[in-house]
Amino acid sequence: MFQINFLILLIFFILINKSSSCTTFAVGKSASIDGSVFAAHTNDGSGKTDPRLVRIPSKIYEDGAMRPIYQSPEDYPRYVGYDRGPEEYYPENCEAGTNSCYEFEPMGYIPQVKRTYAYFEETYGAMNEKQVGIVESTCSGVYVATSIADGGKALLSVDQLSQIALERSASAREAIEIMGHLAEKYGFYGESASFEGGSESLFVSDPNEVWAFHILADPTGSSAIWVAARVPDDSVAVTANMFSIREVDLSDSDNFLGRKDMWELAAREGLYTPGDPKDFTKTFSDGEYSHKYYSGRRMWGVFRLLAPSADLSPTYDNLKSDAPYPFAVPVDELVDVTSLISVLRDWYEGSDYSTGGSDQILAGGAFATPDRYTTYSTVSGSWERTIALYRTSDSYIVQSRSWLPDDIGGIVWYGAHAAHGSIYVPVLAGMLESPDSLAYGWQGVYNTTTNFWANRIILNIAQIKFSYMIKDIKVVQNDFETRSIQLVNEISNKYSDILRSSPSYRFEIMSKLTELFSSNALQANKIYLDLAQSLLFKYADGFYNHWVNGNFGSASLGYPSWWLNEVGYSDGPEPVSVTSTMLKYNISTYQEYVHKNSISYDEINHNDIDIIKPNVDVTKGSLRQCITIGCSQYFNSDYERCITSCMNSYKQ
Repeated sequence: MFQINFLILLIFFILINKSSSCTTFAVGKSASIDGSVFAAHTNDGSGKTDPRLVRIPSKIYEDGAMRPIYQSPEDYPRYVGYDRGPEEYYPENCEAGTNSCYEFEPMGYIPQVKRTYAYFEETYGAMNEKQVGIVESTCSGVYVATSIADGGKALLSVDQLSQIALERSASAREAIEIMGHLAEKYGFYGESASFEGGSESLFVSDPNEVWAFHILADPTGSSAIWVAARVPDDSVAVTANMFSIREVDLSDSDNFLGRKDMWELAAREGLYTPGDPKDFTKTFSDGEYSHKYYSGRRMWGVFRLLAPSADLSPTYDNLKSDAPYPFAVPVDELVDVTSLISVLRDWYEGSDYSTGGSDQILAGGAFATPDRYTTYSTVSGSWERTIALYRTSDSYIVQSRSWLPDDIGGIVWYGAHAAHGSIYVPVLAGMLESPDSLAYGWQGVYNTTTNFWANRIILNIAQIKFSYMIKDIKVVQNDFETRSIQLVNEISNKYSDILRSSPSYRFEIMSKLTELFSSNALQANKIYLDLAQSLLFKYADGFYNHWVNGNFGSASLGYPSWWLNEVGYSDGPEPVSVTSTMLKYNISTYQEYVHKNSISYDEINHNDIDIIKPNVDVTKGSLRQCITIGCSQYFNSDYERCITSCMNSYKQ
């Protein structure tokens, strides 16, 4: 019985890990500093989720042409073939081996349009040349369907729907109407046939507004139920693996769109009682993944950073039925891309639910890593689900700016790999190709020419001594992202008028900007590879290694006192007794050591090394323990003051 239950548990967790489990949020134009519309996405898949950012070119088709529909694997390679255009997808450039690098065959077709727009995609469509942006999060739903290729009746996944929408739409509303219509006609299936990942949610943005879009299969498995709600211009909205649209009024077409007969269908199926509030989430969601707070904590996490005055509770009874969080909340302070990057990197630091960083969390180890790896164990339990996540294959922010030409107004701020370890680099909507350092790279081939691997290397090195290294990492991230923002502002000012007044120069200008921004992305790669070497040198073998004024110093950083107390360090082997002669020798030897290794308190502080100020409460145990344990982290005069404190206490 134990073996059977463990097997069921293992399969359950594997299915959870297989679904993308992404976090998304969006901000209206009146909630941003400059009037930009934003939407953000973390692609939180498995160890094989395809992290590439690829540009799909625009095309012109003959009358009667048909658009092929492919299955949508989200692991690498997500597509192999020539039909879609980019060389990154050619079979000869596939790195997954002969068993996976065969050319994909369509599983169906829909009528093609005359002309399609160019766009950038990762697993899902990200942004097109008209500044229409899309971000995605899988959800649970009361109905699931199977694709035609797997014996079902549904033709379209959200991957395909997002791509088609960007090929055909010049606004968010148009994109939503296209996806809703096609899904109703041809059928929708989710990433997973289980309740987790069987349904989907998108935020769809353009230069003027942003909408939330929810979709699930209908009871027949051959159509779809969908709804869309406009995010108020002054607000932030969040979806984190569970539907978040609440009361719906389809008669208010300025703010809601959806399947016309959804409530009649819900009533027939026993999901809705006529006369009750038309709460889409309460009616069609199947609740949170994995454990309580899996979705809700992330919703609270975004709201606590961008709308703290709403004072929303981090706890609740039932997220689906009790609706503890509104669909959208007005922001407290106007945001910019830097604000949103900070949200993507959040692990609830400073709250009761923090998983590490500056907080003393035993599960994070002595150096407080916030990352908690997926665990298949007979031990029951759950980790806190944070926004920043080690298994993120990529994350990005789409920014749309109405006052600029589309080519430079739209930006994808792309972070290949986990947000807290990545540098975000800007990619303009009108660029003629994706930077090579973003368009290539995946988990199966070690490739340091790609941003994915540079970012992955940094986060994995940081696990050695996270609380120290993350400070160095943040300095580099902030510096590079600030310079990238300056670069965006410079080209926006320089090329805005000429792109409007002289469209004949577009190709020349965008060719130049493609080269410039590709170089910028590659520079992020090189800076991070240099940082990797710097981190390994600086913190090798548990020491703080450094050069000062021509002298090399190396000082043991040891472990923080709070962690030593937690793990029973004081219960180790009994130390020898301390004589006054030994004590004087220890002090003089330590002072000589400090001098030889060129260590100074000010210099250590300058390098952001944690120093705990002298603590008078270090008198438990023997005098030897007071000095060796209580004073082990202090330097120079602090060390002497700590020893004096021990001596004075033991004289009493």
